[in-house]
Order: sequence, then C-alpha cells, then structure tokens
Amino acid sequence: MAKALHISVEKCTGCLQCELACSYVKEGVFNPAHSMIKVFHFHDEARYVPYTCTQCAEAWCLHACPVDAIKLDPVLDRKVVIEATCVGCKVCTIACPFGTINFQTRTGKVAKCDLCAGSPACVEACPTSAITYIDVEATGTDKMRRWAARTMPQVA
Repeated sequence: MAKALHISVEKCTGCLQCELACSYVKEGVFNPAHSMIKVFHFHDEARYVPYTCTQCAEAWCLHACPVDAIKLDPVLDRKVVIEATCVGCKVCTIACPFGTINFQTRTGKVAKCDLCAGSPACVEACPTSAITYIDVEATGTDKMRRWAARTMPQVA
C-alpha cells in the first residue's frame, strides 16, 4: 500500500529538526535553506506548520514539465525530479498549487521532497511525532485534493 507523510500541526513545536535532517540527508549540510520541508511560523497564533510536497495524485508539476524531468516512481507512489533531465525552466514551480517544488539557485534545477526513498529523514528526526509516514488512505489526502480542485480555475 502507498504511504505518505502526515503532519499533525498540533504536535509541532517549531524545533526545525525536520528541516535540519532533510538538508543533511539531501545536501550534506545542516542548513534549513537546503531543506525540502519547511516549517512556517504563524507568529500571531504562536504555532508552527511543517509543509512539503504532498506527492499528490494529480501531479501538476509532473504534467507541466516540458522535458519530462519529473517521473512517477510506482513502487513508492512518489514523484521524483530527474536532475540530469531538468532544464531549470521553473514551469513545475508555477504548476504546483501548494508551492512545494523549489528552484535551487546552486544547481539551476528544481528540487522537491522525494520521501527519502521510502525512509523520510524528517519523520525520523521529529521528536514529537508531528510528522509520520503512514498509509496514504489515512492521511486525509482526499480532503486536500477536493480543496485543490476547488481552487483550480475552471476551463470553459
């Protein structure tokens, strides 16, 4: 069965361990700027919200890519950027309604969460279990898909 990241916002303390773990695994440095997961701080509400690629079924990024640099990995049901193919045009960043695919100025390519090949570092690093890796049916992705469908412009 397919798995996905599930984020329990109420458990997040804003420690940024997920960002640090991700940047270390992906880039070999402890630098949140290189992380594929970000923790947004709502200052007025004193709460934190981690967010990253949801590996959505619609895969707007994948379909928008003019050079087919984003591929579906059917084994882990994830969308992966093929860096050697990516030309850095950023069309996928525009297509993603969640803003979770990012242009990397260092490489001139895009990058996004790839679920660490099935063992997400952010999950392992989270001390409060605010981020878990569970069966996709239990994540609420259907609710997110319905919301995303409402926000997409209707074509006449």
